[in-house]
Formats: sequence, structure tokens, C-alpha cells
Amino acid sequence: MAWTKERIAALKMPQVRQLRANAERLRELAVIALCDEVLGNRPKQTAPRKAKRQHELDGRPLVSRSEAFEMRGVKLHNPRWSWGGVRADGTVVFTIWANEIAQDGNSCRYLLWAPNHDGRSPWSDKPGGKERLRHCKLALANGGGEGVLIYGETSGLDLPSDKASKVSGADPHTVLRFKVQLQGEDYVAVWNAGA
Repeated sequence: MAWTKERIAALKMPQVRQLRANAERLRELAVIALCDEVLGNRPKQTAPRKAKRQHELDGRPLVSRSEAFEMRGVKLHNPRWSWGGVRADGTVVFTIWANEIAQDGNSCRYLLWAPNHDGRSPWSDKPGGKERLRHCKLALANGGGEGVLIYGETSGLDLPSDKASKVSGADPHTVLRFKVQLQGEDYVAVWNAGA
């Protein structure tokens, strides 16, 4: 699939900038030139929009969940209830609630999906949960996946929650790479914190 000026012009400003950054990294001079041309024809913003998202403890700004996925080359199937997606290279990218990661020494564990037995995981039966199960199966077959860290407060036992009490934002800088394991009926992400 070749990039044309028309295809690039149809993208939103952040997407064009990300495409240009990727093209620069890959030394795709023709794509860089097209991105520059499209960006040069866009009207200049008079005042930058101020983000009202909370910041991580180290002061780096958080972005929206959709933005974080776009930065990783993933378009969410449904921006409202999708909590993961598949990149063009086949890598499954999941949301990972930062405050729900279980750590034992350097070993980290995160419950990606669990069946809804006795009403403990009602989210699993909803469209987002069914999509998450498909993503878990694909990531298990592929040997692993990636995670986008989400900061905020979850609403309870139906993790990954589709009804968060508060979502502060997603960390656009950290990429978690992990293996997906099937433990009983639960799909779990496991990784080494030092890696």
C-alpha cells in the first residue's frame, strides 16, 4: 500500500505527524516529502490546545486511550468499548491498568480476561469482553502482545473495566511487551519488570 498525497491529506494532524516520524525512522524520503507538503498546506493553529489530563508522577503528560493506540499503529474497533486492537504486523496491543499489575520481585502479572462465572467478571460477556477474548487467543497463538498503560481508578471486579471510575489517561511513552498464558480459563500477561 503506497502513500499518496490524497491519502495523507485525509489523515488528522497527529496522524500525519506520526506517519512522518515513522517515515523518517525508516528513511522513506518520498513519504517524508508528502507529509511535509500536507503539513505545510494545513492552517496554523493560533493557540495550542491545552491538555487537561493529569500527569504521571514524573511529570510526563498522559494522552487519551485512542491517541495512545494510534501512536502504536492501532485503530480501535469501537472507541467506546474496545480496550485493545491488532496492529498491521499482527501484534495485539492491550490496555493494562497500571494500578492492577501484580508484581512479585521482578515478575509481573496482569489478568487480561477471565470468564464470567458467578457474576465475577460481567464485562467478559459484553462486546468489549468478547473482543478482548479474541485478542487474548490471538496473542497466545502469536506468543505475546504489547500493553498500553492506563492510569486511573477501576470500578471493581470486572477487569479490564469498561466502566472506570476515573481514567486519567494513557502513557504514550511506555511499551510493555509480554507473553500471554492461559492459566485455567484465565488469560494472563506475564513479563519481567527488569526487561
